Amino acid sequence: MQWTIPGTTLSANREDADRTEEQFAALFLAGGLTLSQVASITGLEPYTVQNWVKRKFLPAPVNKRYNMEQLCRLININILKGNMPLDQIVKLMSYLNGDLADESDDLVDDTMLFFFFVRLAARARYIGGGKSWDEALEEVTADYAEPVPGARDKLVKVLKVMLTIWCANCLKAQAQDMIAQL
Repeated sequence: MQWTIPGTTLSANREDADRTEEQFAALFLAGGLTLSQVASITGLEPYTVQNWVKRKFLPAPVNKRYNMEQLCRLININILKGNMPLDQIVKLMSYLNGDLADESDDLVDDTMLFFFFVRLAARARYIGGGKSWDEALEEVTADYAEPVPGARDKLVKVLKVMLTIWCANCLKAQAQDMIAQL
């Protein structure tokens, strides 16, 4: 079944969600992405991306090229921004990774967080139909090795918030489509 990868404009098969990391790695075979490529992938306006860099939500690109971690942080923020203010998004990301400008204190890098989330979101249609959120979270984070005790608990809490916001965004879009058909 086709779906749009959360936080992006990219279409893929939902069943291939566990291979999203490979698909993204292919985007970076020639090096980093330009601002226009990042904007195209995320659906964000270039000035929004530049503003988020200026506000230190993510590191500045090197030689005007964005790496995969920067792209994934943008996508993680993009997933949440529809129903969560930016200051709360920063608080959520900081809960997991401390100072956003300092990657040395990260419990989960932005790429891992994004790929965990994609796998979780792909399973979301089954949650409640025999699977609990806890079972789905356990399944998608099974290969996560805690760098410090308690890191898994923080990761699970952040993923639950992200899934809740993403589901709310999906329901909001569905309601808007229903209203448009009235």
